[in-house]
Amino acid sequence: MRPHLFGLLADALAAHLLANGVAVRDAEARRVLAHVVAHGRAGFPASRPVPRHVEEAVNRLTDREPLEIVERALDPSDGFVKYLFRLRDGALVEAVRIPLEAPGRFTVCLSSQAGCAMGCTFCATGRLGLTRHLEPWEIVAQFVAVRDEAPGAVTGAVFQGQGEPLHNYANVLHAAEVLAHPCGGRISAKAITISTVGLVPAILKLADECKPYRLIVSLTSAIDARRRELLPAASAWPVDVLADAIRAYQRATGGRITIALVVLGGINTGSDEVAALRRLFDGVPLRLNLIDVNDTREDGYRRATDAELARFRDELRTLDVPVVRRYSGGAARHAACGMLAAMRSARDSASSSATAALTSSSVAMDATTARGA
Repeated sequence: MRPHLFGLLADALAAHLLANGVAVRDAEARRVLAHVVAHGRAGFPASRPVPRHVEEAVNRLTDREPLEIVERALDPSDGFVKYLFRLRDGALVEAVRIPLEAPGRFTVCLSSQAGCAMGCTFCATGRLGLTRHLEPWEIVAQFVAVRDEAPGAVTGAVFQGQGEPLHNYANVLHAAEVLAHPCGGRISAKAITISTVGLVPAILKLADECKPYRLIVSLTSAIDARRRELLPAASAWPVDVLADAIRAYQRATGGRITIALVVLGGINTGSDEVAALRRLFDGVPLRLNLIDVNDTREDGYRRATDAELARFRDELRTLDVPVVRRYSGGAARHAACGMLAAMRSARDSASSSATAALTSSSVAMDATTARGA
């Protein structure tokens, strides 16, 4: 199988071409990747950036076909654009173009898996189950597709789409390296954020490797029993163990850790949560992100009322850390990760069932006709 250019760094490209009998200089490999990945150019122009024999080898020995865009969903109220991609095996994943406060600036929310194995009870992707890990090139391809259609500069990426990024550790870290490379995504490593529900061994590995990326831990509840109910995968590591891993990561990187709380009305907005957060993270430089739950099921979780949320925020401020309410963009166009894919899968399944029923009916009619003959 030919490697995809979106998943390669210059040394890997040069090594692949050399293994196939074509020697290229590092500078030539970098120019190829800059041309295709950094600048998003599909073909080589007459004034090619590399010699013809290198161009021909790249065309013959590598792949650079983009992902299929199945659907774009623009929410006109806030400018969020959700993309639904179909992978080559038919799996569906999503990415989101998110406008930043600075005009003409965007970040991209990326999927790292098709589906997710974590089973978080409030998450649409969690209800899909895990299909598979994404390859690095499939992650970078989402970024390239969204970036190339953006009406401005894409200056950041966040691994907070479908999947648990640290469950796909090697591929996500490789994709992040490509995104941060001058010949790849050309975005600052500090503008790349990796989200996790709290896979402790992977957080400790990140700390040991001292990666330059930002980390968001989706805690949702600081009370162990409650968190185990809401995030089943979290039951492998008690919340105290997770807090120790977060402290280790903070010491290794020196940065402020972001703790995300998906706010579930009537469930995790009480004083007991604030007290548990104080116990777990006293002295740790934190930022708290409050995220509204986006659950469309009739029997699903409800959003906190304005009064409930205001009271919770006031209590959280006693922790003396920044508290930010993160806007859940694209709500009018199925913003929660997994919703667009689930809806498309449901439509495709319904269409397939209808086709199968029609085919069965036709076969039955043909059989009846044959017997009558």
